[in-house]
Amino acid sequence: MRPLAFALLLGLLALAQGLTFPRSTLQVVQGEKRYPLRVEVADTPERQAQGLMFRKALGEEEGMVFLFPSPTAGGFWMKNTLIPLSIAFFDRQGTILRILDMEPCRADPCPVYYPGVVYQGALEVNRGWFQRRGLTPGAKVEGEALKLWPR
Repeated sequence: MRPLAFALLLGLLALAQGLTFPRSTLQVVQGEKRYPLRVEVADTPERQAQGLMFRKALGEEEGMVFLFPSPTAGGFWMKNTLIPLSIAFFDRQGTILRILDMEPCRADPCPVYYPGVVYQGALEVNRGWFQRRGLTPGAKVEGEALKLWPR
């Protein structure tokens, strides 16, 4: 089975099971400025496959953080994601390596967004959130949510 087909299958299975996400906080820091967020934590393959699928809205100071047990270079896709998102890929130390904008996709084929870097975490927020705050690669992701990193 192709990885994206498997991810979709996991996502649909998670929805059928009423999957919930741990909630926490983090902040993105660049220079002297700190931007707090309330986040849901996608720390298992099932939660990562579901992500923000089928959500109709995301608060301006809310997001979803994806925490992977080991470094990866895999891409993200927006299948069944209804809201435009920006995503920051970061390393285990929380340093943002790349920021991409992603478009909603309701029907195949959906594009896959590859960051072109090896990362261990990703933060999804409303599209433009990083840009509106002047955040760029090199900014840091910090906070309580990172204590939930899978081992």
